[in-house]
Amino acid sequence: MTTPAIRDLQNQLENQANVLSKIQKDIAKNHQVRKQYTIQHGENEMVQKELEFLTEDANVYKLIGPVLVKQDLAEAKANVSKRIEYITAELRRLDGTLKGLEEQQNAKKEEILKIQQRLQVLQAGKAKA
Repeated sequence: MTTPAIRDLQNQLENQANVLSKIQKDIAKNHQVRKQYTIQHGENEMVQKELEFLTEDANVYKLIGPVLVKQDLAEAKANVSKRIEYITAELRRLDGTLKGLEEQQNAKKEEILKIQQRLQVLQAGKAKA
């Protein structure tokens, strides 16, 4: 038969494990989103480099739905630069969020460890009695 103190610690342990699991899912989601932004960043940098090779009188087209629409070269360069700035800012934001999540994860792991240790002490004390 378990004592109320042991049951309480087991409930705490289960609750903290659930919180840790949610944090780990958030970290995985953050990594997935970051991966997508990193790919987009690379693609946009390639486009930017390609646009630099063009002369001012070159024809540039932008795909809007199923239609190619003629676009001014300067406008295309500006759009790509803005997109790169936005993606870079999002990557920085995701990095900050990830750092916070990792700190939360480490704190939860420590909390779980302390609960496990208290539980072991109580169970060992009960076994001796």
